Amino acid sequence: MIELQKKRIAANYSKIKTYLRVNEEHSILNLHALIAIIGSISVLLILEGGEESLGLALHSLLVLIEKTCVIIVIAYIVSRIKYFQEILDGKFTFKNQAIIILIFGAISIFGSYSGVSIFGALANVRDLGPMIAGLIGGPIVGLGAGLIGGLYRYFFLGGLTTLPCSIATILAGLFAGIIFLANGRKFIGIFGAVVFAVLMETFHILLVVLIVKPQSLALTIAEELTIPVVFANALGILVFSFIISNLLRERKTSEERNVYFDELERKKNELKVAQKIQQTFLPDSIPLLKDFDVAAINIPAKEVGGDFYDFIPITEDKIGIAIANVSEKGVPAALLMALSKTIVQTKARKTNQVSEVMEYLNKLVMIEAESGIDLSLFYSVLDMKNKTLTYINAGHESPLVFKKDTSNSIELANEDFKLGKLINIEFKEKEISLNSGDIMVFYTDGIVDALNEEEESFGIDKLKLLINENYNLPSEDIVLKIKQEISFFSKDNPQFDDMTLVVLKVD
Repeated sequence: MIELQKKRIAANYSKIKTYLRVNEEHSILNLHALIAIIGSISVLLILEGGEESLGLALHSLLVLIEKTCVIIVIAYIVSRIKYFQEILDGKFTFKNQAIIILIFGAISIFGSYSGVSIFGALANVRDLGPMIAGLIGGPIVGLGAGLIGGLYRYFFLGGLTTLPCSIATILAGLFAGIIFLANGRKFIGIFGAVVFAVLMETFHILLVVLIVKPQSLALTIAEELTIPVVFANALGILVFSFIISNLLRERKTSEERNVYFDELERKKNELKVAQKIQQTFLPDSIPLLKDFDVAAINIPAKEVGGDFYDFIPITEDKIGIAIANVSEKGVPAALLMALSKTIVQTKARKTNQVSEVMEYLNKLVMIEAESGIDLSLFYSVLDMKNKTLTYINAGHESPLVFKKDTSNSIELANEDFKLGKLINIEFKEKEISLNSGDIMVFYTDGIVDALNEEEESFGIDKLKLLINENYNLPSEDIVLKIKQEISFFSKDNPQFDDMTLVVLKVD
């Protein structure tokens, strides 16, 4: 068991070293989280609402935001190649300019194909590639990328807005390059880039109004296109400008960072970011429940995982209680945890059916099934009026229920599967009745797997014994008692997994 843990730790450490070789600042890691969440929420709203429910403009906006997130990811990868960094350093050659023109020209073409058709016009983010190319590479690079995107639009896509859209794309790259020259052959900065994007896309819409006939149709197209197109392109420029600014900042302090960021520091920085993401998504406070006493604690490990717990108000008499564990460590686990919690919260507020929440989450995390990250979740709805708990346990540690009338602790059923692995799973709800003095203990594996110096685990039996011996204490004191006993048991032995504990006691 210990050898397996050591191998997992070594593998995770290797992944972290590889990931952090790009010398990212903390802020860029937080940006990754933001992009993932924005893209996921956009997809979620599109799937849930559809064009008819959301309205044409909002649906178009969400689609463009989703595609913009994809382009941002592509552009970020491009920003790490040597040709891009040579351009950023002002080292222009025929080869690196040609490569950057081709790449951002291809991004412009992708922007066209990822658009939404509105009255024969395309709402898209085609101008994003040429604008970025011009702002970092000057008029030759910007114009080259613009010509690729604009001419492709003119000769291959057609439609009412072919001419104004083609002209606008070409001019977007050229104007961006002129701004680069006017700013002393330097990137204009985040604010300037966003302002330019807004003005450029406004000019793009104006060209449509001036050129497209009949005028009434042109105005209708402009009315529907303006907000989605301007916002999506401005968002793309904003995020990419942030990436560029971060790269420029890295170059100014590269010598200091090379000394500071050795392998151990790189690892610590990612884990700290993961821990911040995790702590952000934990409840700020414990809710006050009628006839129930609740306490909870989360102790992050040095090797940060993806534990979370949550209390979700549903109705006046019902509240959702969730506790989950994401396997693996670091930022990917923390991001999956954050996304899963967002999905659970969103769905739980719409239904008091536990099975609907689980089925919805299982469907949306299918994409992560091949990443090697597992998600286990215990989700329940507490009916405070009738004192019942309806639950489904998807591969999570079995919560304990101390029954005062028998002075004994029992384990709730555990379905032996992880979420996102199988699409056609039938989720069956179970229910348990609670009486005065009964105690429910929800926990993650970090509690029972805590090791002492002899490499023995704390175990479920010790946890049951603690509850049986301290059932008369308030929930907060029970939590404190368990924490103290685990600390005494482990002593100075390193904690390799998060410890999350929630105690619910019936008054």
